[in-house]
Amino acid sequence: MAQVTIYSTTVCPYCVRAKQLLERKGVEYKEINLSKEAPEVRIELMQRTNHRTVPQIFIDDQFIGGFDQLYALEREGKLDQLLA
Repeated sequence: MAQVTIYSTTVCPYCVRAKQLLERKGVEYKEINLSKEAPEVRIELMQRTNHRTVPQIFIDDQFIGGFDQLYALEREGKLDQLLA
């Protein structure tokens, strides 16, 4: 199964929804809570993705985007292929 990493914050409702979607699918993921990390971690992530919002989701080091993009992949039937 693919490795999934979610960069989140403590008070982000879209982060919660992304994690719930993955949990419903039985997918294990690594969560990096930016609220608890050093500021440099957030800066490095923003430089890597050119995005400032969370969640930021990676599947096997491929940047997927946020919750909207994750949900779109699920709706289009493409998420299971990426997770296989």
